[in-house]
Amino acid sequence: MLKKLTYLTLIVASTQFFTACTGSSNKSSDSDELAITDSLASDAPLELSEEVIGDVIQNVSSPVEMANLIKSSGVEFSQKILNNTEKVDEYDTSFKRALNLGVYSADLGYINTFDKNTIVVSYLLAIKNLADGIKVGQFFDFNSLKRVATNSNNLDSLMEISVSSFNKMDSYLRSQKRSNVSSLIVTGASIEGLYITAKAIEATKNQDLIDRLAEQKDIVNILMIILNNYSQNESFAELASKIAVLEKAYESVKITTEFSEPKSMEKDGKLVIVQDEKSIVEISDETLKAIIKEIEVIREFVVL
Repeated sequence: MLKKLTYLTLIVASTQFFTACTGSSNKSSDSDELAITDSLASDAPLELSEEVIGDVIQNVSSPVEMANLIKSSGVEFSQKILNNTEKVDEYDTSFKRALNLGVYSADLGYINTFDKNTIVVSYLLAIKNLADGIKVGQFFDFNSLKRVATNSNNLDSLMEISVSSFNKMDSYLRSQKRSNVSSLIVTGASIEGLYITAKAIEATKNQDLIDRLAEQKDIVNILMIILNNYSQNESFAELASKIAVLEKAYESVKITTEFSEPKSMEKDGKLVIVQDEKSIVEISDETLKAIIKEIEVIREFVVL
């Protein structure tokens, strides 16, 4: 099963990178700040605390991992499956901006994985515009990211440096009771990752990709937990209702984990015990088709 990473550090890395190269924007205004409050705030009590939601978010796998698997499967890069950056100005609500910040960040991970530098700038610009719109650009170490981006093509380095910046942003969002914004970014990135994978499966019928898509059953369940926490908001409720249909399509997927004997290995001069495990996935062709269909429906809702 996919290794769980600390939230979507790609989002932070990509946002930092472009802002580092272009400087801050004056596009956002006081009215934008009011729009954030008006469109996503609610006086209704939440079932889960900000801290619990943060912990749940951290269990969502990074779409960068899936992009690496797609590349290793031999499938060719396809720009046409990505969200068109010309749409960015159409996302004029906080809800849509946060969702599509996640979408474009997942797209950027896919682009970087395939080293398509010719189109990367337009996606970085889209990410920057949306980040400005939801007021999350001020916590990033722009100079550090610019230095690494200029001297290295290693996305892992960008992601590593971005962790401290994300922690600052995450703490701020929680202190301002804005974990709902983080939740939307995570959801957008997850749906885009599922969509890109689904398109790769349609093109290749690759069994490893099919198994990985099936394994996302747990991630879909996590998304439902997150979104249901904010279901008093009409937009969240609508999105949750669509993902609930996807969750239903995943019901017949069976995932079992086999454990082998623990192995010992040396790491940093210390003896470490490692538990090997392997996921066994059972998914029918009919179920796979149903899952892909619902992913396409949700993705269309998110990007339109």
